[in-house]
Amino acid sequence: MTGDLSDTTALLSVDETGLDSAVRRQYSARTPLSAGYYQRTLGALAGGTSRQTAHWFPYPVTMTHGRGCRIWDVDGNEYIDLINNYTSLIHGHAYEPAVRVISDRVSKGLAWSANNLDQVQLAEEIVGRVASVDAVRFTNSGSEAAALALQIVRAATGRSKLLMARSGYHGSIHEFQLGSLNRTGPYTLIAKFNDVASFREQLDQHGSDIAGVFLEPMLGAGGVLCAKPDFLRAVIQATHAAGALLVLDEVQTFRMATGGLQQVLGVTPDLTMFGKFVGGGLPLGAVGGHRDLMELFKPENLRVYHSGTFNGNPIAAAAGYVTVHDLTSEKIGYMEQLAGRLRAGLHSAASHFGMPLTVNQLGSLLNIFFMESAPETAWTRTDQSTMQRFHLASLNHGVFFAHRGFLVLSTAMTEADIDEALARLHDAMADVIAEL
Repeated sequence: MTGDLSDTTALLSVDETGLDSAVRRQYSARTPLSAGYYQRTLGALAGGTSRQTAHWFPYPVTMTHGRGCRIWDVDGNEYIDLINNYTSLIHGHAYEPAVRVISDRVSKGLAWSANNLDQVQLAEEIVGRVASVDAVRFTNSGSEAAALALQIVRAATGRSKLLMARSGYHGSIHEFQLGSLNRTGPYTLIAKFNDVASFREQLDQHGSDIAGVFLEPMLGAGGVLCAKPDFLRAVIQATHAAGALLVLDEVQTFRMATGGLQQVLGVTPDLTMFGKFVGGGLPLGAVGGHRDLMELFKPENLRVYHSGTFNGNPIAAAAGYVTVHDLTSEKIGYMEQLAGRLRAGLHSAASHFGMPLTVNQLGSLLNIFFMESAPETAWTRTDQSTMQRFHLASLNHGVFFAHRGFLVLSTAMTEADIDEALARLHDAMADVIAEL
């Protein structure tokens, strides 16, 4: 890959369905109000959205409400939700315990420039779950958590550069976006995911300048590719040998076990990033780590200045505490079982139609590829046209997931919901086959 933006975002920026597509015509016929709303948004909202991942061709649907694992659009169409706001709604929509606590907190005020008990309670819940975390600091998103983690490692080491995996994703901060696009920059170095030698090479060449190595234990945007435990352990060792710090991005993977994917893989990072569902569906992120690193925030000897109007917001923290507390190991295991059922059903449907299909699964997350084998990352996939058609066809049959083939389960789902989704996805595949 060249690292050019047009190459790495091909699935997001190129319309390959064709105006003569029956699937596309059906989509337009089912969603005329969404089409109208999209034209309206183009007037005042740059690019028609504030989230690029929430745009697809010919236009995104406009949702009005959701409950459990179902959502509805402005045209009255119902969908089984298999994306759950990109992992942030782990208990589904309008989760009643979170709704109750949000309503209670809202009635008492929205925020104040002082401490609040809710952020302390959520912090204690996270610390109690994650062995490598002695204290946390709250932000408003995973992107902000990455920016804060970068501040911490720079202050702790006196260095400026970061090293990350090619096609990794740590949010919208420029230094990390470069790596996501397979680019380097003044402060950004990249190496190959699951390739220890590649990381060692960068650490050997630039170790004295590298403040932190940032890694996801699973390449999420890269197609649900899990890190090998030996890879993570070796990179942590090489990172420390170079005098740098290892930051593990658990924004998406904290759902894999009560202590995050690091608990499953048996690794201990210096810092951990959190986001997505830890806010109970509201904007919240966090960075946690060993006591000595987190003491950089001590007011008596302040070395990392970090503030923000909405950091540790009591409403988000209250919803986050309920959400995290209610995610038990039993619920995590059940979601994984449902994901396995979904994966098997997708393979069965594809086999019925003679379609090539590969499904990457890790816990309750899946990524589908209409290919004989999974690509190195999702950015190198070759099935863009089929994927776009299948995404639209699935929407036509009432199943909602990310247009790159990313599927996310919630605790609100049952076996019956999975089976209903599979029946609808079977019909969507039939529509795609008719056009290929």
